[in-house]
Amino acid sequence: MTSFILNKLLLLIPTFIGVTLAAFGFIRLLPGDPVIALAGERGITPERHAQLLTELGFDKPLWQQYLQYLREILSGNLGESLVTKKPVLQLFLELFPATIELSLCAITLAALLGIPAGILAAVNHKKLFDQLTMGVALVGYSMPIFWWGLLLIITFSGSLGWTPVSGRISPLYFFDSVTGFMLIDSLLSQQEGAFKSAVAHLILPSIVLGTIPLAVIARQTRSAMLEVLREDYVRTARAKGLRSSRVIGLHALRNALIPVVTVIGLQVGLLLAGAILTETIFSWPGIGQWIIQSIFRRDYPSVQGGLLLIASFVMLVNLLVDILYGVINPKIRRA
Repeated sequence: MTSFILNKLLLLIPTFIGVTLAAFGFIRLLPGDPVIALAGERGITPERHAQLLTELGFDKPLWQQYLQYLREILSGNLGESLVTKKPVLQLFLELFPATIELSLCAITLAALLGIPAGILAAVNHKKLFDQLTMGVALVGYSMPIFWWGLLLIITFSGSLGWTPVSGRISPLYFFDSVTGFMLIDSLLSQQEGAFKSAVAHLILPSIVLGTIPLAVIARQTRSAMLEVLREDYVRTARAKGLRSSRVIGLHALRNALIPVVTVIGLQVGLLLAGAILTETIFSWPGIGQWIIQSIFRRDYPSVQGGLLLIASFVMLVNLLVDILYGVINPKIRRA
């Protein structure tokens, strides 16, 4: 098991280098001058422009800029935002709990609905429920996030008035952030209606962000269950006269969940990618909205640091999933 974990850790090194190259090169491929975006076209002279380029290090060749960027990362320094002058790591840690809270609610919703839907679809293979469930899952997987989010806002927030349009909580509530998670902080505040408001603001963003993972989990659960239900030990359990619910829940589901757990872990990367659009649509103050704003402002350190930290988090989650998969299935370790 130790060699299995070490091999996985060694694979992270080239992945990390590739992420630094992608984060460094992405923002520089966008048109525009970061100095002009920072100072404004009318408020800067050519002399001041050249001075700022030198101060920020943008006058050096790209390979020198990248080596300097890599040295700062390895020393634990992600730089300061060109706009707010705050450390990038501080900004990330302030906003990341909002994104994590939204992602956890989305993946929980996806798992609670997707796994039972996949099980029932497999049990009712080729019947109406199976076809209907897989059809809905296909539509959900193909649904553009920006269109789906706007449709839900128009329907449930605009026409019906059931849910808030944007934000994390109503502006009527004021309290100090203890954990960064609005659901927990609203409970700790003991203000009447605060927790209910926080839940109401989470409903639509969680549905939008969790739609694609829900479809993926449902389809993967159905596929895994169909494969397991054909195994000899399942047929033997049924031949012994065991109840169908016991055969499915105890014998089949436990083995079918192995690939499902992997898929759920791999959905973290998709959740963080989808959070960029979801947070923009719902004005959710998280990492996604921050990165979008930083891109428009040509805030190089914020974009580079934000992308690097998100990618590092995804790599960590994937590593934990690989280790968990190796613990569950010894064949993976030997392979």
